[in-house]
Amino acid sequence: MIQDLWYKNSIIYSLDLETFMDLNGDGVGDFEGLTRRLDYLHALGVDTIWLAPFQPSPNQDNGYDIKDYYGVDQRHGSSGNFVEFMHQANRRGIKVIIDLVINHTSDEHPWFQDARSSPDAKHRHWYVWSDKKPSDSDEGMVFPGVQESTWTYDKKAKAYYFHRFFKFQPDLNMDNDEVREEAKRIMGYWLQLGVAGFRVDAVPFILETPAPGAAQPQMKFEYLKEFRKFLQWRKGDAILLGEANVLPEETQKYFGENGDGIQMMFNFYVNQHVFYTLATADTESLIKALEATRNTLPTAQWANFLRNHDELDIDRLPEEQRQKVFDRFGPEEHMQIYERGIRRRLSTMLGNRAQSELAYSLMFSLPGTPVIRYGDEIGMGDDLSLKERDAVRTPMQWSDDPQAGFSESAKLVHPVVDKGPYAYQHINVESQKRNPDSLLNWMTSLIRLRKECPEIGWGEWKILQTGVPQVLGIMYTWQGSSLVILHNFDEKAHEVILKIDQKHDNKLVDLLQDYKSMAENDGTHRVTMDAYGYRWFRASDLSHMLHRGHK
Repeated sequence: MIQDLWYKNSIIYSLDLETFMDLNGDGVGDFEGLTRRLDYLHALGVDTIWLAPFQPSPNQDNGYDIKDYYGVDQRHGSSGNFVEFMHQANRRGIKVIIDLVINHTSDEHPWFQDARSSPDAKHRHWYVWSDKKPSDSDEGMVFPGVQESTWTYDKKAKAYYFHRFFKFQPDLNMDNDEVREEAKRIMGYWLQLGVAGFRVDAVPFILETPAPGAAQPQMKFEYLKEFRKFLQWRKGDAILLGEANVLPEETQKYFGENGDGIQMMFNFYVNQHVFYTLATADTESLIKALEATRNTLPTAQWANFLRNHDELDIDRLPEEQRQKVFDRFGPEEHMQIYERGIRRRLSTMLGNRAQSELAYSLMFSLPGTPVIRYGDEIGMGDDLSLKERDAVRTPMQWSDDPQAGFSESAKLVHPVVDKGPYAYQHINVESQKRNPDSLLNWMTSLIRLRKECPEIGWGEWKILQTGVPQVLGIMYTWQGSSLVILHNFDEKAHEVILKIDQKHDNKLVDLLQDYKSMAENDGTHRVTMDAYGYRWFRASDLSHMLHRGHK
């Protein structure tokens, strides 16, 4: 009997509370505002919300510098508001996963303040220290060009502390048993309040054992198994969704050799090759990436995305491919960031509706679970005048009212996009709801289609030979049902000839329009693909249907 794994056929919607909806009028999004918008998300077809950090924080790094893991930042409301939000989400059948940020804390966290007070302090060894400046202090920065070091001297502690990220985010020492116990206590707390799991931030850095001058830190994958075991004792169907931008050959260690690691991981590797294919129409690179990340563990699942809350990281691409992506999607220096990525939203990069539809149709049809970033369903743009990653963190555009209907405040946490073709006066939820041909209504239909195709989340897949290098074909099979999905990355139309090696699949039924393709005498199908076109077919056995009396 197949285990019921809810995340296999889910639609995840990623949002940052502070920029989604402000109800109390202080210019910062809050839980009351998000609760008011749950019906919008439900109508869109979303069944899982992923919340960025909302705990108390000095907010120097978009809330990822946490100073209290057991609360709600007062900017976003109270713990009571969180519980009410959870109640309303559950009423609508929407699950909630939250960020688990246990690689580091804020330097304002009471643990770190205690740790720096004395060599004998209770929390001293909850962090990583060195009496002397390590020889590798100028290496391994997560934010090159912005961050100067990974070790910073603390005058009060009279020692250097380690931080993979900014200096105000000292790393926790995960090798300390007490720290791991506290991490489990944090998980237990939020599970008790109803969350369905955690998006685990910076997984590789949680597992590494940093030491001053160490050339290669040791990775402790057993910590993932420890967290997974705790999670499933507390709540059997809760999940861990890992952020780990690692090479394909390393992914098995994260999922666990026996599937006893984290259940889900973002497929950063495929994501980067998707953008290379979008830039060049060369599908060979993407096919190789898909094969390299083929997953055979029954409980493990990839999470696919196009854009997220950070930069589009293309560091895993070979230099020549990376340059082609930069040339197409981020040709100007101010569009690039950290020597590895692009800080633009999807719609501004692609530049047209046809390619946006192609990209989202592709992402929804890749092996795994789709993740949408807030605002992409209406084609929101970015604000490159904002620093670093803030360019893609502008408030949600609800209407053409002042401040995009996000807030009644004159001063916002981030300014709304109010100039150019992506300004809120042109791009907003309210106007797109009324337009049957809008991107929002198209996306709603795509989400419904994806949920009607559990073969993608559950089934086995193979690449089809299309005979056209610019056209990608994937076939899924699951419980006697088959899907054939085609994407044409070229600016020109093509005809593809498909030979499907299934015994009786002699009819392809188009799931997006009233069309059926009948196999020719030699068993092949001829399918026309428009420029930037996409086709979703369900394969069926005509003779089997006629035998049962269907026509």
